[in-house]
Amino acid sequence: MTTIKTTCSGCGDVHLTPGDIALELTSSSDEGVYTFTCPLCNEFQRRPANARVVSVLLATGVAYRVIEDGPITEEEIARFAAALDAEPDPFRLLAG
Repeated sequence: MTTIKTTCSGCGDVHLTPGDIALELTSSSDEGVYTFTCPLCNEFQRRPANARVVSVLLATGVAYRVIEDGPITEEEIARFAAALDAEPDPFRLLAG
């Protein structure tokens, strides 16, 4: 099975499988962001992915989704404001 070596901000180097990683791509760029939960500390991690990293992740079978990178809509702002009002720890919203 393919393993992918990456870095957790708290634990250092970790080894993951393609199923452990999610890749987010924008329609206007060949770059993106990949996310994973560290297998050692269970912390959610979000890392930038340049064109080379995107290519490697796609070649290993990492699932991806394309994110629209247009302007933020009024509906998105309203949903975010509602989430802030409902969340006792608003910093948790930054993790995902």
